[in-house]
Amino acid sequence: MNAPALDRARPYMAALSDELTRAGAIRTRPWAEAFANVPRHVFVPQWFEQETNDKGITVWREHRATTAEDTLAAVYRDQTLVTALDPATAEQVDETAWTGVPTSSSTLPSLMAGMLEDLNAEDGHRVLEIGTGTGYNAALLCARLGEHLVHSVDIDPALVEAAQQRLTDVGCTPQLIPGDGTQGYPSGDTFDRIIATCSVPAIPQAWIDQSKPGTILVADVALGIEGGLVRLAVDEQQRALGHFTITAGRFMAARTDARTYAPLPRPERAPETATRPTVVTAENIRGNYPFRLLLAFHLPEAEFVYHVDDITGTMAIQLQQPDGSWARAPLTGDNTGTVTYGGDAGLWQQAETAWRWWNDVGRPSQDRFGYVREADGSAHVWYIPDGTRWSLPRSGAGRA
Repeated sequence: MNAPALDRARPYMAALSDELTRAGAIRTRPWAEAFANVPRHVFVPQWFEQETNDKGITVWREHRATTAEDTLAAVYRDQTLVTALDPATAEQVDETAWTGVPTSSSTLPSLMAGMLEDLNAEDGHRVLEIGTGTGYNAALLCARLGEHLVHSVDIDPALVEAAQQRLTDVGCTPQLIPGDGTQGYPSGDTFDRIIATCSVPAIPQAWIDQSKPGTILVADVALGIEGGLVRLAVDEQQRALGHFTITAGRFMAARTDARTYAPLPRPERAPETATRPTVVTAENIRGNYPFRLLLAFHLPEAEFVYHVDDITGTMAIQLQQPDGSWARAPLTGDNTGTVTYGGDAGLWQQAETAWRWWNDVGRPSQDRFGYVREADGSAHVWYIPDGTRWSLPRSGAGRA
């Protein structure tokens, strides 16, 4: 790595570490030192930012890293940087802009820091990272634990190759390998800590198999309407037991194809049935992350989407089920206190039941909910103060 370039970046590296410490994302000195000494710009040589171009099209605009001050300031922001687009959906619209769906990113640094702190890694711990991505998180783990203890897997061989080169450039060589991270690390070894920087609908069996009693898992569980980061400890019975963390997740979903996401089947939507008043509005749902997570417990097979009316242009929040049932509430206009639905009327009634319960118990945050993945693969969540419980489908149903 070019020493003068690194020297120019050091003030930005230190500033990012200080910012994350002041925000409470970094809580211990070892991780503060790691963020202050690992150059993010090496791992993000290019990225895409969303904007509306002069034709009114929403595009991903490409940016390239340099050691100029404005570029360094951009790279060392506490912001997720999209680094790859799905080639099946990407279409170039001008010299430096594309449409498409993101498939890889350099994660929000405060989110990374919160997850690494929740991992509670100590000297001598062997760590498995699911989702190598750019390699930045692996570099942070190496800085904290040593390269010989860090293992990482990613579905995309090209990403792994690029990450390996960047890691070599900064002087570390962890054990990287391409493969389906939901199947664990190919060697079959066990690990003291497992961290996933992609979302999964349920904790995979392979991660449990490669754990030992006391192994800590930090992962993003996507439940359809919403998902959340869980911190789980594996016990002697191969149960993974813990709770949702105060840090929210929303990672890109784990995929089985190296470059693209498989298209989701879409059922035919039920015809419109009725419109009626409701006690829970679209803004109630959009504005309260813990409530959306609770709603996912109630409706684990449902999906959350934004809907735009073809005629009026009104934007609404829509819940929809695999059987074609749907219900939507407008975000703007004169009818925000109403819901329109088709198919099963009970879909939005479930949302109203969850809203009343959440308000009755004092609007608890997500870290008041426990999560357990049983040895047989089943999972459930519960409200920690009183044990109110919701069972989740064994497959982790939902559309992550």
